[in-house]
Amino acid sequence: MNIDTLLIYVLVSFFYVISPGPAILLAIYNGAMNGPKVVMVSALGNIIGLMFLSTLSISGLSAVLLASSTLFSVVKIIGASYLIYLGMRQLFSSKRASPNKNSKSADRHRTLLPYFKEGLFVAATNPKPILFFAALFPQFLDTSNPIITQFVLMTLIFMTFSFLSLSTYGYIAQRAKGFLSNVKSIKWFHRISGGLFVGMGTSIFFIKTES
Repeated sequence: MNIDTLLIYVLVSFFYVISPGPAILLAIYNGAMNGPKVVMVSALGNIIGLMFLSTLSISGLSAVLLASSTLFSVVKIIGASYLIYLGMRQLFSSKRASPNKNSKSADRHRTLLPYFKEGLFVAATNPKPILFFAALFPQFLDTSNPIITQFVLMTLIFMTFSFLSLSTYGYIAQRAKGFLSNVKSIKWFHRISGGLFVGMGTSIFFIKTES
């Protein structure tokens, strides 16, 4: 891969990563409600999921997935259903949102593993990165040079952008969470973020691949 191609890939990856999507919405929610540690753990799960998709791409499996409307639909339905589940969970949590000390103490002792799994699952079942790695990613590979070296470099660039992007969105949300200082604001935040998750999940059902 020559330097010009690499620079184009860097630009495409950067703008692709920072564009709004389920992972960014999840980072914003975690930043506002759970703090930077949860954001970092969820972001780590997300980039592991991206590495999984990238590996599928280089092995050719994601191309098979993209070519098969049935397999792609299965993954799409799973991912969309999970986003809707996250949204409904937040909508229901808005009904019992309260600033009592017991709930804060429970959150403090909650394990971080579920947040890691959440980030991983959102990435691995999101049609957006699946389409990127299956259709766009291979276009930047130079077959006259070692594929593995290019694959590792391009994957690391994408994962780095993703981790920094999610961490930044989460940090901004955490810094701006002052408006969540009362129960009413917390309830509205849950309702809005829950509605957005449900909306994103529903919109995924309408994603189609070229036959």
